[in-house]
Amino acid sequence: MEYIIEVEDLNVYFDELHILKNINIKIPKNAVTSLIGPSGCGKSTFIRTLNRMNDLISTFRRDGTVLLDGENIYNPKVDVVNLRKRVGMVFQKPNPFPKSIFDNVAYGLRVHGINDKDVLAQKVEEALKSAALWEEVENILEKSAMGLSGGQQQRLCIARTIAVEPDVILMDEPCSALDPISTTKIEDLIHKLKKDYTIIIVTHNMQQATRVSKYTAFFLHGEIVESGKTDQIFLEPTDNRTEDYITGRFG
Repeated sequence: MEYIIEVEDLNVYFDELHILKNINIKIPKNAVTSLIGPSGCGKSTFIRTLNRMNDLISTFRRDGTVLLDGENIYNPKVDVVNLRKRVGMVFQKPNPFPKSIFDNVAYGLRVHGINDKDVLAQKVEEALKSAALWEEVENILEKSAMGLSGGQQQRLCIARTIAVEPDVILMDEPCSALDPISTTKIEDLIHKLKKDYTIIIVTHNMQQATRVSKYTAFFLHGEIVESGKTDQIFLEPTDNRTEDYITGRFG
């Protein structure tokens, strides 16, 4: 099996708070990995270590290693802008920019120096098609993205992420603000995207984890209790705490 991300002995602190404790996990390439666990257990903090978004918080410090394709992303020589191109992120609430639909998707491309109109048009169309949104917006590309529904806005944010052709897509509870129909569309989209991308999804929805992911890691109190194939984690967990969480005894 090929791993795209390897995390070794990762500890994360904010001031004196020890948020993540001795995290060790390998993320398989071109598969979906779900991170489950109760609120406040470190899942979101963890995925933000994978594209260095925690660096934006002044009290953040860490030790341990995070490798992307075998390279340490916390090496001082790493270009963080390029890292975030390779490891894109979709947030809990859709966060389109107050710009046109086209300019939202083209934003990252322009940041990385692509300004040719024909190239932009082609890449925007490809990204919107990949995000299963093209047919709904192809005739309103110049309209404001703020006029889209919540589900459409989230797919637009996914299109914006994949337009720059990342290796990994991080999704922090991407469906928590959406209705069931929009959630189904996002889950269908995840199934399509895993052919081309590695996806890591934080979810509180146990059924969603079983539907979309091949691998699952269970976080509790800043530690990974266990991780492995989703079927094994849900049907034959090796730790009683995992079973208690999955069956709803706490969380």
